[in-house]
This record gives sequence, structure tokens and C-alpha cells, in this order.
Amino acid sequence: MAEELFISSSTDKKEKYQTLIPQVEALVSEEADLIANLANMAAALKQTMGFLWVGFYLVKGNQLVLGPFQGPIACTRIAFGKGVCGTAWKEKRTLIVPNVDEFPGHIACSSASKSEIVLPALKNGEVKLVLDVDSDNLNDFDAVDESALGELMRLIERKL
Repeated sequence: MAEELFISSSTDKKEKYQTLIPQVEALVSEEADLIANLANMAAALKQTMGFLWVGFYLVKGNQLVLGPFQGPIACTRIAFGKGVCGTAWKEKRTLIVPNVDEFPGHIACSSASKSEIVLPALKNGEVKLVLDVDSDNLNDFDAVDESALGELMRLIERKL
């Protein structure tokens, strides 16, 4: 198991993701514990990409409950269909929000958050958890993030 990441010095995020993804795959491939894998993935994303907040919410009943994360203190519970995370869960799809202040019903866990991407992980057609990534910059997420983070979520889905 790797104890440190090789982080590309490139300022191009696509190159950073290309460097990060195989390292995360190696990191989680031999570990069976979901929480350990989520914790390492959150740390790897935060360290490599420098996002404001990176974390997971796990589906427990009719709520998303805070799981492993890196960044400022976060909302502990989010209801189904509420905020960006709850909406991504309800709609079973990735949401990219260029300006969180313009998202109806946005839950402001941190006033520093300006844009957000949320990706669900599914098993048997049901959302089991979501990856939530916040940036302190407007319009910080695009198709590159969606594709790369989607690859990471497929690694997690295999562990569910």
C-alpha cells in the first residue's frame, strides 16, 4: 500500500487526475473496508486538487449522513432531495453547480463554498453514497472533473 502520493506539478487538472487515478486505484484495490477507502480517497483528492472540501455522505434511511471528509466542518445530515447532495441522490445523477448561491435550496455548510460537484455511487440501481466536492472559486467544475471523479466513483462502486 502506498503511504504517499506522487502529485503532478502540472497546473492542468486533467494531468493531475491522470496521475492521481491509478494511485487511488492501487490504494483501494487491496483494502476491503469502505470507510478506510473513502477516507483515503477524500485525502488524496484534497491533497492533489486543493479543493475547499472533499467528502462523502452515506445513505442511512431517508438521510445522507456525513462520512469521511477533508476540509472545514460540514453539515452532518442532509435530507433526501434537499440541497445539491440530496438532489443528486434523488435524481441518481451527477450535478455540477457553477454558483451555489444560484442553486434553489442550496445548503450552505460553508460560506466559503462557491461551486460544487456531487456524484452518486450506486449498487443495484440504488444510491448508497455521494461524493461531494466544493470549491471556493465560482464555476470550478467541468466535464474533466465529472469524468475523472466518475472514474473514482466506479472504483468505490466495486467495493459496495
